[in-house]
Amino acid sequence: MARVRRMFCAQKLITPEESISNGALLSENSNILAVGGISGFRRESGIEVFDFPNAYITPGFIDTHIHGAGGFDCSAVADSINPFSSMCEILCSRGVTGFFPTVVADKKENMLANLEHLVNEMRRPSKGAEAIGINIEGPFLNPGKCGAQPAEFLSDIDTGFARELLSAGGGLVKLMTFAPELENADKLIELLCENGVMPSMGHSCADEVSALRAVDAGARYCTHLFNGMSPLHQRDIGLIGIALTDRRVTVEMIIDGIHIHPRIVDLVCRCKRVNRLIGISDGTMASGMPNGVYSIGPARIVVRDGFSQTEEGVLAGSSAMLDTGWHSLMSCGHLSENDAAQSVTANPARVFGFDDRGVLLPTRRTDLAVFENDTNRVLMTVRGGEIVYQAEEMATKDGK
Repeated sequence: MARVRRMFCAQKLITPEESISNGALLSENSNILAVGGISGFRRESGIEVFDFPNAYITPGFIDTHIHGAGGFDCSAVADSINPFSSMCEILCSRGVTGFFPTVVADKKENMLANLEHLVNEMRRPSKGAEAIGINIEGPFLNPGKCGAQPAEFLSDIDTGFARELLSAGGGLVKLMTFAPELENADKLIELLCENGVMPSMGHSCADEVSALRAVDAGARYCTHLFNGMSPLHQRDIGLIGIALTDRRVTVEMIIDGIHIHPRIVDLVCRCKRVNRLIGISDGTMASGMPNGVYSIGPARIVVRDGFSQTEEGVLAGSSAMLDTGWHSLMSCGHLSENDAAQSVTANPARVFGFDDRGVLLPTRRTDLAVFENDTNRVLMTVRGGEIVYQAEEMATKDGK
C-alpha cells in the first residue's frame, strides 16, 4: 500500500481529552501519527496539508441509536425509498464516522428477514459513515411504554427468538433493548452478555426492584433515558431513578432539543459522571429529508418542521442528527466542550469496545470531523484516513 500522509491544521483540536489551540494532526494511511500544537510540525514534501484557520476538529461522531437517514429505513431495508448508501453519505456530511443501524419490533419473520438484509448492506464497502454494529430496540418491551412502536408486535421475552435475532444479525448486534420487569429478563440478560451484546433497559414500567435486579444481572445500559419509561416519582423512583443514581449504568439521551426539556438535560448531566453519558440522535429515515410522511418499520410517521410524530401525535424518533444536538450538552447541561464531545465520540467507542477510535491520539484511527467556528457547519469528515466528505472550497491544501 502506498504511503499517504496528511496533516490537518485548525484553530482548535478537541481531542476530547483536552483542547489544543492552533493544533495539528498528522496521519499516515488510516492511523494518527501525531497530535499537538502546530508549531511542532513541519510541512514536509509529500505531506498533503489541509488548513482550517476558522474551524475546530473533533473525533468522528459515533451514533449508536439511529433508525435511518436520507430516506433509508433500517427496519425496512428492502422497501426504503433510498438505498443504505444514502444514509451513510448524509451522516458523514454531518461529522458522523460510525453508527449503529437501529431496528424496531415487527412480525417475527419480518424482523429476521430485515436483519439479514441489513447485514448484507453493512458488509458492502461504504464511502460514507461506517455501520459498525446493530441496535435492536424490541420486541421484548412493555406495551404500556411502546412509544411509536405498534404494540401488537411486542412480545414477552422469548430467549429462543432472541437467539434467532442474534443469528440473523450475523455477529454484528451490539445492543438490545428490553423491559426489565418482564418475566425471564434475567435469562435474556445472560444470553446477551454471553454473546457480547449490551443488555439495555428501556420502554419500561419497571419499579426499583426490577431495575436493580436487572443491573445486578448485567444490564448496565439505559435506552433514551426519560423517554419510553415511567416518569420519576418521589416515592417510586423506578428505572429513571436507578439509571440516574447507579454509577454502574451508562445512559443514552436523545439530544435533539425536542424529546427532553433543557432542565432535564441539565439534571442528567449533574447526576451522571460524564463517562456514563452517551448522546444519540434517535434519527429516522426523515433525517436530512423534507417534511413528509415516512416510516420506522411498520409505523408511519409524519415530519413537520423538525417534529417526527405518529399520526396520533406520539413522538417517533427524530429528524435531527448529532452535529446539531451535541451543543445542547454545553448550553443546557453546562458540560465543557471536551465533556460534551466525549459523549458522542469517546464514550460510545469505549462502552462498545471500539478502542481504536473516538479520540484524537497517536495510533488511533484517523476518524475526525472539521467544523466551522461560527456556524458549526461540517467542512470535512475523515474516516479511517479517507476523506469521505468535504464542503466545497472550504479547505486550502498544499504539499501535494
